[in-house]
Amino acid sequence: MTEPPARVLAVGAHPDDIEFGCGATLARWAAAGTEVHLLVLTDGSKGTWDASADLEALAVRRRAEQLEAGTALGVASVEFLDLVDGELAAGPAERAAVCAAIRRHQPDTVLGHDPWKRYRLHPDHRRAGELVLDGVVAARDPHFFPDRGGPHRPARLLLFEAEVVDHVEDAAPGLDAKVAALLCHRSQWRSTLGITPGGADEPAERAAFEARIRREAASAGAGWGLALAEGYKRLDP
Repeated sequence: MTEPPARVLAVGAHPDDIEFGCGATLARWAAAGTEVHLLVLTDGSKGTWDASADLEALAVRRRAEQLEAGTALGVASVEFLDLVDGELAAGPAERAAVCAAIRRHQPDTVLGHDPWKRYRLHPDHRRAGELVLDGVVAARDPHFFPDRGGPHRPARLLLFEAEVVDHVEDAAPGLDAKVAALLCHRSQWRSTLGITPGGADEPAERAAFEARIRREAASAGAGWGLALAEGYKRLDP
């Protein structure tokens, strides 16, 4: 584990990705005084199984849900690039935007998707991971995107959904906040959380979802001397 850093930036492909990947870590750090910032790359507009859904309205709803989730975690800010869900590119414009966020917030630690996760299906998760890595490289060098602020070199990079876990953070103090933040994403209850809103089984399904998150955290902590944990690949740039 690391001592709570002064400032962190967590980057996710969609609303709710950050909460799933590192929500308990961020909540623990925020409670300890860390200035936590979130950057959500896409608008989440394809996050529904309803073929007749109003996708513009869904994007608006998912933004509101993400803001509510950020409050549950205790973060200082939530930013949105509002790129189209499912069409995320890892080109110069997107890299410049991530670079700018790193330079603006001056984080000690950056968190994001592991782009090297084998057999990762969703293209946005792969490209979001690439953008985090490329953004860190650009942010530390004054000759990349000089119009996007002065250079900043984070001390470490933590990749969640990691192919190889070599670092863990204690999830126990922040797990309740993580679950609360995930439950803020009501548009995703049916498809991702396995909860039918307003259904007769909603209480049992919510309990089952929380139990699932706790099982995953217990599994991540096994072998590391922690009852509950979130695992990462750690890079010290």
